[in-house]
This record gives sequence, C-alpha cells and structure tokens, in this order.
Amino acid sequence: MRKDIYIADDEQNIRDVIKSFLESEGYHVTAFENGDKLLAAFKEDPCDLVILDVMMPGSNGFAICSELREISTVPIIMLTARDSDIDYATGINLGSDDYFTKPFSALSLVMRVKAIFRRIEFDKGQDNSSPRVLTYADIQVNLNHKTAMLGGAPLELTPNEYSLLCYLIENKDRAISRDELLSKIWGYNSEVETRAADDTVRRLRKKLSGSRTVIDTVWGFGFRLKEREAGE
Repeated sequence: MRKDIYIADDEQNIRDVIKSFLESEGYHVTAFENGDKLLAAFKEDPCDLVILDVMMPGSNGFAICSELREISTVPIIMLTARDSDIDYATGINLGSDDYFTKPFSALSLVMRVKAIFRRIEFDKGQDNSSPRVLTYADIQVNLNHKTAMLGGAPLELTPNEYSLLCYLIENKDRAISRDELLSKIWGYNSEVETRAADDTVRRLRKKLSGSRTVIDTVWGFGFRLKEREAGE
C-alpha cells in the first residue's frame, strides 16, 4: 500500500529535493510552504509520515509537532538549520521520531523514512489476540493497549520512549548496545549517524526519576536496566 508523506519547509529547493527523492522510492509526497497549511491538510486527510522544518513563517515546527501529537501518533521527522542540543531535545520530547540538521543528505533522510515504516509494519504484525504485559520493578506495560504505568499511575511516553522502555524490559538481563537499539527500535543500520538513542534515553530517564527502575549507562557500549536499591 502506497504511503503518503507531508513535508513543510519554507525553502522551495529543500521541499523539491526531498519530494523528488521520496517519490523516486514510490512514496506519494505533498509539500507545504509552512506548517499551518500542513496541519490543516492533515486534519482533513491524515498522512502516514510528516517531515517538519523547525523555523518557518507562522507556527514553527515545534508548535505543529505538538498539535499533531495531540491528535495523532503519526511519525514525525524534524528539520532544523541550527545544530542545537536544546532544539534536538525539544523535538524529541514533543514526540518527534528523529531530527535532521541542515545541510543533510537526502539519501540519509530516505533511509530513515524507510526504517520508520519498517518498524511500523513490524509492530502491526505482532499478535494482539491475548493479553501481553511487561513488568519491571514498579513499571507495568500493557503491550496490547500500548500504555505504561509507574507505581499505578499513567506514564506519559512518546512513541519512541515507549518502544525503548519495552525493549529494555524485554532484555532486562543484559546490556544493550546503541547500535542494537537503533536497529531494533528505529530500524537504522550502524552507518546511520543519529543521536536518537542517547537523547531518547535521557528523556526517558527524566520521566523515570521517581521510579525504582534505573537505566544504567554501560560506558562505551550502551545501556541496561537495573532496580534501584533501597536508600539509593
């Protein structure tokens, strides 16, 4: 089934290049000169993936991302001309799936789009006919409903944070490398340079600050779960 992608960027040459590369891969692409027009179109006819520039006339990309997240879990990739950790963290925290700093390779963007769609198709293929629950310390995750609870209270997670938490719990008895996380959660191969894993871990740690569950860094390798000892 053909995938529909919406792009919002105020630079026509960037819109044209991205559109051309994605269409050459068989995607149907609609480009908008600002985020407000994209949001209006999405409300009328939702697409399968959104690519948003951060700095645009009218509402900026962060505002559009936030509004989209209120109504949809559609995958969102952010674009920015500023290589700022604050921008990156803001986009991920608002629920974007990944982040590109201009200038970037259109081919790399296409690779990430493909990876996101592969992950979605994999999730759809999971058997939801019987109840599936993951537990670790004071965290409980309902895989059927895609919800998480911390100490009995709802844990508000972005799609990537949720996927990361599930994978860490499912592999709680071992350390997991960054490359494995990028491969299994984002669908990227080791040649794709991205800070998505590290930044999503950082945001998830913040949301688990009151939990007995700790995401430990295994220096030079990756991460693993551990349960906080009493008094720590």
